[in-house]
Amino acid sequence: MNKDWLDKDFYAALGVSKSASADEIKKAYRKLARELHPDKNPGDKAAEDRFKSVSEAYDVLSDEAKRKEYDEARTLFAGGGGFRPGGGGFGSGGGGFGGGGASYDFSDVFSGEDGGLGDILGNIFNRGRGGRTAQRARRGADLDSEISLGFDEALSGVTVPLRLSSESACTSCHGTGAKAGTVPRLCPTCEGSGQTSRNAGGFAFAEPCPNCHGRGLIVDDPCPSCRGSGRGMSTRTVQARIPAGVKDGARIRLKGKGAPGENGGPNGDLYVTVHVQSHPVFGRKGDNLTVTVPVTFTEAALGAQIKVPVPGGSTVTLKIPEGTANGRTFRVRGRGVTRKDGTKGDLLATVDVLVPTAMSDDARTALQAYADSVGEIDPRAQLLAAAREA
Repeated sequence: MNKDWLDKDFYAALGVSKSASADEIKKAYRKLARELHPDKNPGDKAAEDRFKSVSEAYDVLSDEAKRKEYDEARTLFAGGGGFRPGGGGFGSGGGGFGGGGASYDFSDVFSGEDGGLGDILGNIFNRGRGGRTAQRARRGADLDSEISLGFDEALSGVTVPLRLSSESACTSCHGTGAKAGTVPRLCPTCEGSGQTSRNAGGFAFAEPCPNCHGRGLIVDDPCPSCRGSGRGMSTRTVQARIPAGVKDGARIRLKGKGAPGENGGPNGDLYVTVHVQSHPVFGRKGDNLTVTVPVTFTEAALGAQIKVPVPGGSTVTLKIPEGTANGRTFRVRGRGVTRKDGTKGDLLATVDVLVPTAMSDDARTALQAYADSVGEIDPRAQLLAAAREA
């Protein structure tokens, strides 16, 4: 369990009660996420921090196991004047247990690779009774990887193979740490639990056994491959599904795709950072795609129906009304980025009116005839007048 949880009220962050249902929590999160999303509040640091706080709260409360662990920990450590890390409880000298000068660092309580509330309670109430406990299962380490995707791949989503190197059970000794033909023995100090207890103010707290360093086993004849650690580097390939619409720089969590656990513990997670290549035609603005479309002077003046490219190689027909100004943007709905809910953003097509750089004699004569027919018009008259009056 993350000890920072004790200082945070995730229910208040989402604006729901402690008895809120999973649907109520999801509904509250979606509403706040839409309001606070960085794309909707560019440059607003307060909104960005609030968005992160809301996302963290939802990550915990939407997971049934995490929510139960959070509720139990808050009840134990944060409720009714109970002790909490750095607070006025045990070892703080502020009237709690151990206040007569004795101190205790509660980071010990939260240490360990599994760090679950069950370990905390077991350490406080169950250790030091002379019973022999089984060797602890340990969660595998989280891994990080990076991939580079093409623009179209990022829009449509893709499954890519990732080759990962991580620690796992040694292939020579199968994780025992002992040389072939031998077996490790239980540590006589901790009786195989991997922990010893330390008394602090009338309570026994667990800490890693100094004799076996937390393994619970002693290896007399170590494996030559892993030198008795029971661990070795292994390489494997995992299939990583990258969702449609992923942004450049996004960090995606793939649960259970990290390093293997020990003693039956769960795998860690894999975090994949995505780099999206730029496109020669399309750009991206939030959930919308952008494209600049050249049109002729005649098309802009008289109006036309033009073809506009969309990702994937196809086109759509866009109607340009007569008198269209240079730089005007048209919206093609549903041709943008796929969102998490399956809907799509739009394609924003901006018109770039091309002025002819070379004209034939006939074209020049026709254009001059047009100028003569509309008469003398000074489009800069108001501009110059405003500048003189300023």
